[in-house]
Amino acid sequence: MYLRNFISMNDVSEVGLRELLRLSKELKDKLKNHESHRRLEGKTLAMIFEKPSTRTRVSFETGMYQLGGHALYLSASDLQLGRGETIEDTARVLSGYVDCIMARTFKHETVVKLAESASVPVINGLSDLEHPCQILADLLTIQEEKGDFKGLKIAYIGDGNNVAHSLMLGCAKLGMSVSVAAPKGYAPDSEIAKLSHKEAERHGAFVEITTDPGKAASQADVLYTDVWVSMGQDKEKAKRLKVFKPFQINEKLFKKAKPDCIVLHCLPAHRGLEITGEVMDGMRSRIFQQAENRLHSQKALLVTLVMPVKRESLENQGGKVALMFHGQTD
Repeated sequence: MYLRNFISMNDVSEVGLRELLRLSKELKDKLKNHESHRRLEGKTLAMIFEKPSTRTRVSFETGMYQLGGHALYLSASDLQLGRGETIEDTARVLSGYVDCIMARTFKHETVVKLAESASVPVINGLSDLEHPCQILADLLTIQEEKGDFKGLKIAYIGDGNNVAHSLMLGCAKLGMSVSVAAPKGYAPDSEIAKLSHKEAERHGAFVEITTDPGKAASQADVLYTDVWVSMGQDKEKAKRLKVFKPFQINEKLFKKAKPDCIVLHCLPAHRGLEITGEVMDGMRSRIFQQAENRLHSQKALLVTLVMPVKRESLENQGGKVALMFHGQTD
């Protein structure tokens, strides 16, 4: 598989996604078995943070270290973006120093512009439209717990945000049905919903949007939630807390799901709001396993982007290779 950038879940095909998950498991097993896997010796990752994050910084920085490489943390104050240098010029400059760029930004347009101008791979560490790195970890966790994806149903309860967008796209590609329950006015982007629905239909699954948490959770294999108030939404906090109150994941909602249903949360969690402490710490919670899997899935992503396998070698093995460029395959 050759992957140029990872800006959206739509940048990777089903085959490519399954390969990333396979490599994630391989690298996780090697770490657990204390086997060397320093595949990025001498490589450097630039990490641009417009938004701070515990999990994104630590998982990428630790991942590069374990792979034998080095990661540079660049906050907004470390860059010239706020003082007139363009995103395009920043991308060109960094491309001369590092082997890969990860950006956690406010606007999705920022990471797209970085990818268009950089000569090295660019990873979307989070934008206002998508959070694809999180979904790689989610899918790895579901695979570990459920085996495969086809025939499963995941219910996302809460804000139809960037996490919901990437989750819909990723699950649909693997034949997993998605039911999103969000309050009126907080549903996922309609174009992403249409694209996800079309992709799900190709694989015998479905994507539905509802305002009824009970309907979404009914017979679900996985329940998923995120915070109700994200960074930059503080002015809406009081309104959001009131609107989202019926969308809490609690024991009552869990009873509508399958008996072996698991719960996920991308973290940080606000206990007692979008999820109760009882559920978060319960036997069916896989939230901290999910958080750990950010490390393993992102290491697989870094190896795939920085040290891609040549197309010819894969073709010689009889495999069909999908070349992904911002959702384009050839």
